[in-house]
Amino acid sequence: MSVQYDLDGQKRAYAKWAPIYDKVYIKLLADGQRKAAQAAAACGRDILEVGVGTGLVLRYYPADARVVGVDLSVHMLAKAREKVRDLGLGQVKCLAAMDACNLGLPDASFDAVTVPFVITLVPDPEGALDEMRRVLRPGGEIVVASKMGAEGGLPMKVETAVAPLVAKMGWSSDFKVSRLRAWADRAGDMKVIDVQPVFPAGFFKIVRIRKAG
Repeated sequence: MSVQYDLDGQKRAYAKWAPIYDKVYIKLLADGQRKAAQAAAACGRDILEVGVGTGLVLRYYPADARVVGVDLSVHMLAKAREKVRDLGLGQVKCLAAMDACNLGLPDASFDAVTVPFVITLVPDPEGALDEMRRVLRPGGEIVVASKMGAEGGLPMKVETAVAPLVAKMGWSSDFKVSRLRAWADRAGDMKVIDVQPVFPAGFFKIVRIRKAG
C-alpha cells in the first residue's frame, strides 16, 4: 500500500516560516552550514542542495562551484532567489521547486548532495536518500547536517524527555546516525565515512556518506 504524505500541509507551514526563518536560524546553524558546504565542495564542482530553503547555505559554496538548489516551498525559494541576486552568487545555477523523494534530475549528475538541516523534516527520509543516491556520481558524497539523537545512556533519556519541544523546532530526537548507517548498508554501495560534531557543542552533526567509485 502506498503511503500518502501531507505535502500541501508542509508547503503551508513553510510559507509561514519563510519570512522569519533567517532571523531564527542564521547564527545557530551557521557553523554547520559552512562546514557542510565545504565538505560538499571538496567532492567536486557539481553540487545539489536538497532543502535549500531561504538559501542560507548558498553563500558558503566556492565561486567556481555549480550549485543546483531544490526545495518543496516556493515561498522559501523566493527568499533564496533574493539572496542569489543581492549577494551576486554566480555559483548558483538553478533554484527549483521539487519533492526530495521525486527529484526531476538525471542519474549520476552531481559530485555531492548537501542536505542541510532538513532530513528530519522529510516524511520519507530513506526514500529521499534513495533519490540522492540516484543523482550522485560514483565516488561522490551525501553530506547530511542535522540534529542527531543520542544512541543510548542518559543523553538519550534526556532527548526523549524533551522530544515534544524539539519537534516544534523541526528536529527529531529519534533520528540517529545509526538510521543513516542502516540505509547505507541496505543500499550496498553507500558507506558512512565520517561523523563530525558542529556548533553548538556538538548538538548538531555532519554525516558524510560516500558512494562507491
